[in-house]
Amino acid sequence: MKRLAIMLFSLVAIFALAGCSGSSEGDDKEKGKELVIGIDDAFAPMGFRDEKNDIVGFDIDYAKAAAKKMGMEVKFQPIDWKTKESELSSGRIDLIWNGYTITDERKEKVLFTKPYLKNDQVVVTLADSKINKLADLEGKVVGLQGLSSAADALSANPINEKIKTVTEFKDNVLALSDLKSGRIDAVVIDEIVINYYMTKENEKFKVIDEALAPEEYGIGVKKGNEALLNKLQKALDEINADGTAADISKKWFGEDKVLK
Repeated sequence: MKRLAIMLFSLVAIFALAGCSGSSEGDDKEKGKELVIGIDDAFAPMGFRDEKNDIVGFDIDYAKAAAKKMGMEVKFQPIDWKTKESELSSGRIDLIWNGYTITDERKEKVLFTKPYLKNDQVVVTLADSKINKLADLEGKVVGLQGLSSAADALSANPINEKIKTVTEFKDNVLALSDLKSGRIDAVVIDEIVINYYMTKENEKFKVIDEALAPEEYGIGVKKGNEALLNKLQKALDEINADGTAADISKKWFGEDKVLK
């Protein structure tokens, strides 16, 4: 009987220790020391893989600087851009941060920081193309990234009704590759992205003069998590004010483009 009592006491002690261990782990998780950021890793110069396969870009440096102010570590999680809001709402990522355009539709799904960069959706073709204005897209095959703001901009323009086919791609790199090979006639794309390819990669493209839509980038936070939103915005305001953001912008764009 005495032996049984000792065994029961030992089991209770083991479970108690296990419970304490689990509680400590949970507390660490609640402290939120790591920010998991969902990105499209083929979206230069905002977030992309360099020749060493490292994830780099303006948004990558901007996020690291903000996280440092917040006293947090960052983990960049490449995701399918079509499922970005689902990834956020499920809790698999904490933020959508990679040239994420603020729209009224998206505001119904996520919380947004203040805008931090301006952008335009533009049409790019090959340098020797006869497409010079939006009207020239009539009867043509146009490519764009699926479920992106490029798709929204094109669908909102009357020329959309006259385009022969709109082909969706997983990312802009694939769309531009098909443009170079002649499988499509034009690509609707972020001006910031195509400017990078034309200057840094020396690609032979041209951007037509008529832009489809102006837009602004923001960072998406899960609905209901105002605490994280406010903490992040405070950090962004600080690095914008102390010149850190300007330095990052000059590194990637050659000038300070960050909205204050």
